[in-house]
Amino acid sequence: MKYLSTGGGHETDLVGAIIQGLAPDGRLYVPEALPQFDPVELKADSIPEIATTLLEPFFSGSALAPSLAEICREALNFPIPLRSLDARDGPVAVLELFHGPTAAFKDVGARFLAASMERALPGLDAHDARPLTILVATSGDTGGAVAAAFHRRPGFRVGVLFPKGQVSPRQQHQLTCWGDNIRSFEVNGSFDDCQALVKGAFGDPAISSTHRLGAANSINVGRLLPQVVYHAAASLWHWREHGGTANFIVPTGNLGNAMACIWARAIGMPIGEIILATNANRTIPDFLATGDWQPHASIQTLASAMDVGDPSNMERLRHLYPALVDLRDRIEAYPVDDEAIRDQIARDYERYGDIWCPHTATGFRVYDELPAASKRDAWIVAATAHPAKFDNIVEAIIGAPVDVPPALAALLERPTHVEPIEADLVALGDSLEAWKYN
Repeated sequence: MKYLSTGGGHETDLVGAIIQGLAPDGRLYVPEALPQFDPVELKADSIPEIATTLLEPFFSGSALAPSLAEICREALNFPIPLRSLDARDGPVAVLELFHGPTAAFKDVGARFLAASMERALPGLDAHDARPLTILVATSGDTGGAVAAAFHRRPGFRVGVLFPKGQVSPRQQHQLTCWGDNIRSFEVNGSFDDCQALVKGAFGDPAISSTHRLGAANSINVGRLLPQVVYHAAASLWHWREHGGTANFIVPTGNLGNAMACIWARAIGMPIGEIILATNANRTIPDFLATGDWQPHASIQTLASAMDVGDPSNMERLRHLYPALVDLRDRIEAYPVDDEAIRDQIARDYERYGDIWCPHTATGFRVYDELPAASKRDAWIVAATAHPAKFDNIVEAIIGAPVDVPPALAALLERPTHVEPIEADLVALGDSLEAWKYN
């Protein structure tokens, strides 16, 4: 399997795409073709088994192919349950993606990427003794997951860039509690500024020649491939039990999780409609409504991990469906503002006892607002983070404490350290240059 730049003119194999993150032209890598599967012929049931089967064509011909099953077992070793919800308006289930080490769906992609990169690194230039410096921009959850996945892995160091004052206190603790080969940069700007710094570093001759750079945002195809798996698995589990397709609602910010769901459907998984739930950052729904792509400065919301005004993975989505009419035929997107997020958290706790994080609440708000006829069909809503990560928001809304998962509780006991920087490449380059890690 070859991986091609969405800009054209550059191709590599899976290892190249994973290690480089961005193509040399600054664009994103996509598979040259999406393999096709027949659900009838898929016998695997567990997440690692389904991952090994579905990702085999994507690993084909790469140095990582012999290690695929091992990578899947190592990275995907925590529960990802599909839980049916009773007493709702129709058949709906929640796909719980928050049972990993940092209590967010980002653990899936981050752990898979780290396991893959660790096995790929020895095959790179043996004369280059520099560590691979992973730069990751985060609006809340990605950075903690990447830091946890790469913490103390030999040959790697991770620079986490997050926007000052725009993540929850517990998110910030997860971003800054690591030390060793992890450094956290508090950027005086927005998530979009952090993302621009990461992309800019790859294109900056001084930084890119001095440091051996890699990326771990969803710009890296190695993050998206394992996320395809849990959407595929949920659709297969539903199809085997009920004999029909399920529709999906996916909360999204940078469009990585949604893109993975769209790829899962494109490779033949039994997925019907896909609806994207965004927060007040309306770039995606506005584009689908008007046909005019207008990225904007991100707006700070309660669903902070979705505060993205210029979602990177729209590039992959438009590469898959270049005609607007086709794109509109395959996805929908609806914005949910903070007032509706608060109302949804309170409503579902009062009616059903379910406690959602603000991001998951956007998905259930979209579900609740579906026409009654649509709710006769089966729906799966992706729950992207544990509500305990947003205790400062959720507990005030429901008037009750949220239990903290043991893995998150352990992280909250760790000491923290953060380095403030301005939102410019000079500041980032200076900080990277001063960072001595052995």
